[in-house]
Amino acid sequence: MIVIAITGASGVTLGYRLLCVLKNLNIETGLLISDAAKTIIDYELNEPVENIIKLADNYYETDDLTASINSGSFKFDSLVIIPCSMKTLSAIANGYAGNTITRAADVAFKERRKVIIVPRETPLRTVHLENMTKLSKEGAIILPPNPGFYSNPKTADDIINFIVGKVLDSLGIDNNLYKRWE
Repeated sequence: MIVIAITGASGVTLGYRLLCVLKNLNIETGLLISDAAKTIIDYELNEPVENIIKLADNYYETDDLTASINSGSFKFDSLVIIPCSMKTLSAIANGYAGNTITRAADVAFKERRKVIIVPRETPLRTVHLENMTKLSKEGAIILPPNPGFYSNPKTADDIINFIVGKVLDSLGIDNNLYKRWE
């Protein structure tokens, strides 16, 4: 199972698209949506939060510290935090497992599972970079949502597909969401 966490940063469409693609590929997913992300989903997407939740095979409330994904004995393959707010990034980098998202990340790191972080902030402060470095040293893949323009994107969807395609590449999932360099 791939766990997707959508946190309170602009760019929730990235998490939504990743969830849609994984559903179409029949890959089991778990989903976490922070309260702040729910507010941003209302603002950025024309999709009710309930419909996004229905795309996942498993949904976990972010304030449920008894959720199965909070235990190292519960098996999941990887965790993708997309988008990842600087608040969530800081909590994870500093070992503060105060909610289900940050605890699932803590579990993923201690169990040596794949963690992909798609940070959404610009410009970056030094502390943001330091927190990303900490997580990279622990094995996280830091995947900023920076599009490659060699594919000549024509629409926002082209750019979103590029980022989601790169996430899938990092997960080892074949895809043709974007034009690759030839």
